[in-house]
Amino acid sequence: MKTTLIASLSAAAVLTTAFFTLQAQDSGPDWQYWFADGSLQGGQIISGQATYKVENGVLIGTTVDGSPNTFLAIGPFKDFELEFEVNVDDALNSGVQVRSHIAKEGDPAPEGSKGGRPLPAGRLYGPQCEIAINGTAGDFYDEARRGTWWSILTKTEAVRTDAAKAAFKKGDWNHYRIVVKGDHYQSFVNGVKTADFTQPGDSEGYIGFQVHGIPKGAGPYSVRWRNVKFRETK
Repeated sequence: MKTTLIASLSAAAVLTTAFFTLQAQDSGPDWQYWFADGSLQGGQIISGQATYKVENGVLIGTTVDGSPNTFLAIGPFKDFELEFEVNVDDALNSGVQVRSHIAKEGDPAPEGSKGGRPLPAGRLYGPQCEIAINGTAGDFYDEARRGTWWSILTKTEAVRTDAAKAAFKKGDWNHYRIVVKGDHYQSFVNGVKTADFTQPGDSEGYIGFQVHGIPKGAGPYSVRWRNVKFRETK
């Protein structure tokens, strides 16, 4: 009897510990499951004419003949974690903007701009986590501004290992995790670290799901995002 009682108390202690451990793990900000309700999450379609729709919780962006880069912009946000799975047609590349900005009429050229000219009103610009089959997936590109990779700008090219360049699987669903906190940016593709750098220039901005522009007579091509979850952090 005594042995049974001790065993029962031990089991109860284990369960209690597990319960409080789970509570601790769930005590942070709740995840938001974007596009699960069939909506575009209140986002605005800007910069181009590509189309966006949601089917069974999957966000589908499709090219329009001759359209420039197009974005579904949601935000703005400061610190956050973003996870999703993505599948892109081989002939198309894409990306997800983070802490990016929407140019307004009369704005000067963005600081560090490669061209040194103001952007057209409504153009989204800033850091973009790349989605592509050519070995650049997970690196960050400075869209419509510096026009180069943040791994080069921040001298963190060592993160772009052979494993990082091979992490994205052509023709398949690929899992991304993007973490932005303070000046620190990280990305992981299928569990492999693909970017890790700091830069202080963009403290807040929009998340933007990109459909890349295509030349006239090409396409249509699509990019699809599913199981998109987001949470703000502190």
